[in-house]
Amino acid sequence: MPNELEAPDFSGTLTQESASEGSAPVGLTLELIENASWFLRGRVRHTPLESSPELSELLRVPVWLKLECLQTTGSFKLRGALFRLSRLSEEEKRAGVFTCSAGNHGKGVAYAAKALGLRPTIVVPSSIDESKYRAMVDMGAEVIRSRFPGYDDTETWAIEEARRIHKTWISAFDDDDIMAGNGGSLALEILDDLPEAESFVVPVGGGGLAAGLSYTVKARREKAIVVGCSHELSPALALSLKQGSAVTRLPAAATTAGGLEGGIGQKPFEILRTRVDGVALVSEAELFGAVRWTFDSHQYVIETSSAAAIAACLSGKVGQLRGPTVLVLTGRNLSAGTLQKILAST
Repeated sequence: MPNELEAPDFSGTLTQESASEGSAPVGLTLELIENASWFLRGRVRHTPLESSPELSELLRVPVWLKLECLQTTGSFKLRGALFRLSRLSEEEKRAGVFTCSAGNHGKGVAYAAKALGLRPTIVVPSSIDESKYRAMVDMGAEVIRSRFPGYDDTETWAIEEARRIHKTWISAFDDDDIMAGNGGSLALEILDDLPEAESFVVPVGGGGLAAGLSYTVKARREKAIVVGCSHELSPALALSLKQGSAVTRLPAAATTAGGLEGGIGQKPFEILRTRVDGVALVSEAELFGAVRWTFDSHQYVIETSSAAAIAACLSGKVGQLRGPTVLVLTGRNLSAGTLQKILAST
């Protein structure tokens, strides 16, 4: 099992060329998700499920926390980044990897690229958490701060720049491999450990995690409940469901939860529109309270984006759940200054 300092082993890597031979999956499929799960086994941590007696009593169902905050690089984003970069063609490698990230996807890309001998370019919003910025730089990535505080404006500039200089663009969420690696492999891991799970509560920003997870669990059990949790200042999923099409851009929101800020991807929304059973919108104050609660009740430090599922439960916004329930805690990457601010708030 790799730790923070070890590079992943890419022996047995699946390239785009080999994946395109024979019966290659088109779009997100169970075949692609199982492929991602197989590839990631032993390359990422199989993170634990931990019961939460307090939340179980509050929600009147058994509640388990999926501790993806303990993942190598500090978040689930490593899964999709490793799988996506493992499938780069030689031509894509020569062109160079270019991506946009609020932080965690960038850390995953930097980690995977280092193992491949690549130096990725990662464009980040000007509001990025300083600890995430430093971590990407320390792993050898070229990190460019945009002049924009919001993710959507930053991503738009990054896509145009990647096209202008002919780099290989890697989306943080609007990509089948990313969805399969992030949400898909995570869902299979949960179902392996807790086959009786019936409800799933997951943060939603760009939608890659929620899409991959909901696709997998609904394919395995049609009546499973999936609740997406978003920031009330960036309610892209809720707005998309209301208007029937993906809201891919939103005004920049002032929040410490960079992973929840911005619009939703076209591909994730097409999956979520028929697979999400509810959306909970939480506030910045509720996210701060959930971070404090997690530290007090489970002694884990998590970032504010990661706290969305717990915030939805503590606030009563999660709605009616059924049977054993899994809340996904997505990451732990935050600076000391942000943590001090959260712990000092009331």
